[in-house]
Amino acid sequence: MKTKPGPPARLKAKSASRNASPPSFILKLYVAGQSPKSVSAIANIKKMCEEKLHGRYELDVIDLYQQPQLARGEQIIAVPTLIRKLPSPLRRVIGDMSNTERVLVGLDMREV
Repeated sequence: MKTKPGPPARLKAKSASRNASPPSFILKLYVAGQSPKSVSAIANIKKMCEEKLHGRYELDVIDLYQQPQLARGEQIIAVPTLIRKLPSPLRRVIGDMSNTERVLVGLDMREV
């Protein structure tokens, strides 16, 4: 039985804006390979970012199967975990990101 290769260890999605200004939001999504929750979380957060942040974001997807050492540095205890690095303060949301309102509240992004 063949298995699907996992996503790249690091997958960056930058805003489509041609401006040289830095992104307003820097997000890191930690996933575990191609599990259903990981795939769902990636799709959900990309859609949410495009709809709510209108290209003013940088999303870094990190597969902990390929880079497990990164889990310790970020204190990841469950996956998928989304971390908002900027703007400060740091915020975390755990789960498949399917509840848009809950994710927006958790990341303090409701009024963006």
